[in-house]
Amino acid sequence: MAQVMTTNQTGDGLVRAASYASVAIATFLVVIKLMAYLMTHSVAMLASLIDSLLDVAASCVNMVAIRHALVPADKEHRFGHGKAEPLAGLAQSAFIAGSALFLIVESGDRLFNPRIIEHGTVGLAVMVISMVLTIALVIYQRYVIKKSRSIAIRADSLHYLGDILVNLAIIAALSLSMYLDWYIADPLFALGVAGYVLYNAWEIVKVSLDQLMDRELPDEDRTRITGIAMAHPDVRNLHELRTRSSGYTTFIQLHIEMDPEITLVRAHAISDEVEAELHRAFPNSEVIIHEDPLGLEKVT
Repeated sequence: MAQVMTTNQTGDGLVRAASYASVAIATFLVVIKLMAYLMTHSVAMLASLIDSLLDVAASCVNMVAIRHALVPADKEHRFGHGKAEPLAGLAQSAFIAGSALFLIVESGDRLFNPRIIEHGTVGLAVMVISMVLTIALVIYQRYVIKKSRSIAIRADSLHYLGDILVNLAIIAALSLSMYLDWYIADPLFALGVAGYVLYNAWEIVKVSLDQLMDRELPDEDRTRITGIAMAHPDVRNLHELRTRSSGYTTFIQLHIEMDPEITLVRAHAISDEVEAELHRAFPNSEVIIHEDPLGLEKVT
C-alpha cells in the first residue's frame, strides 16, 4: 500500500492571510457603520451594522479555527485537525441566524413606527465604501478558495458575498426613503436582508455537516478520480473508492487492479504514477492506494 500526503505551504499562507484580511475589513466596517447608524437611525443601516459585527465574530472564530486546522497531524490526531473548520462553520451559522432573528424583531417594530432617515447621504457614502471593500475581499477569498479548498474561507466568502447584496438593498432603502419619502422601505428591505441571512446560515450548516459526517465528494469528483485511475494503461479496474474532506484536505482511498503477473516493484511504480496524477488533479490531498491482482475474489 502506498501513501503520500502533499503539503501546500503557499495554500496555508493564503488561508491565514485571508482570515486576517476578513477580520481587518469587518472591523473597519463596524466602525464606520456604527457612526452612520448613530447619524441616520436607519433600521436597514442597523441591519448592516449587526451583520458586520457578526462578521467580526465569525471571522475571528475562523481565524482561530484555521490556525488550529493547519496544525500538522500528531500522534493523537493522525488525520490532522481539519475538522476545526466545519466546526467554525457551524458557529458562524449560529451567529448569522441570531442576527437574522434580531433584525426581524427590529424591522417589525419599525413597520408600525416608521422614522424619517436623517443624514442619509452619510449612510449612502458608508454603504458605497462597504461595497467596494467587500467586493475586493470576496475576489481575494475566491482566489484563496481555488488554491486551498478551505471550507472556513468558503463559509466566510458566502456571507461576505451576501453582504454585497445586503449593501445594495440598504442603498436602495436609503434612496427610497430620502428621495421618495417611502419610509416603509427601510424596514421592508431590512426584513429581506434577514431572510437572505437565514438562507446563508442554512447553506453553511449543510456544508459543515457534510464534512463532519464524512460525506463522499460530489459525484463529478468521484467520476474524475475513477477516470484518472483508469487512464493509466496498466490499471485494469478499480474498486472500493472512498472519499471525504476534512478542512481543505481531501482524502482519497481506492484499490486498483493490475496484471497478476507483474512484479511487486512494477505494481508499486504504477500505484505511484496514479497517485501523482490524483495529486495534480486534487491539490492538498492525501491519497492511499492498495494494489490488487486482477481477478482476485473480493472479500465482502
